[in-house]
Amino acid sequence: MRIGLSLLLIAIGAILKFAVTTHVNGLNLATVGVVLIVVGAIGLVLSLIWLAVRRRTDVIHEGTPTVYPGDPAGRPVRQRSRTTYYEPNDPGEY
Repeated sequence: MRIGLSLLLIAIGAILKFAVTTHVNGLNLATVGVVLIVVGAIGLVLSLIWLAVRRRTDVIHEGTPTVYPGDPAGRPVRQRSRTTYYEPNDPGEY
């Protein structure tokens, strides 16, 4: 469950809790709304914790300078490539 789905569950739960006034036999829509709000809030907290503990590492590789034939100034340009790694913060997990 990601942030968007968590916010959607909270919104649907709030609508059921505060805006719906119709009654369904054997089902309390306000209670269903509260359950959706709680599940959405838990999902939101877990998503934010997951985003906080993951680590993003960017490695930029630079090559040798190259002069392009069509460049009127003849300036050398370094070739760059970027690799992104996603790792958990806990190195002992491996």
